[in-house]
Amino acid sequence: MAKITVEVAYATPDKQKILAFEVEEGTTVFQGAELSGIVNEFPEIVLADSKMGIFGKGVRNPQEEVLRADDRVEIYRPLIIDPKAARANRAAKAAVVAKADKEVVRADRAVEKAKEKADRAEQRAKDAE
Repeated sequence: MAKITVEVAYATPDKQKILAFEVEEGTTVFQGAELSGIVNEFPEIVLADSKMGIFGKGVRNPQEEVLRADDRVEIYRPLIIDPKAARANRAAKAAVVAKADKEVVRADRAVEKAKEKADRAEQRAKDAE
């Protein structure tokens, strides 16, 4: 059987690794990840539980998807937070900031009004002299 060249990639916030190597034609995405030895570099990877993709496109069943020449298998880390929850958190934080900004604007207006009132009173006092 012919050999093809593939890559396996994994990254953490601190370290990234892309391993290039040859496999037999007919090798699956999962087998390619196993054969790469990436778990030696990143022992925290549990291949059986990991989501995988090829060039950023998720692979539904890595045990059945067959690799093609020059494919790059990407092993994805689990999400730290659900994207919907992250978006909701950002929106809630933005609402708090917006409310605080409104309060600052109100306070600034109150200070301006007080200054104007004091200036008018001072002007009246000067005019009365």
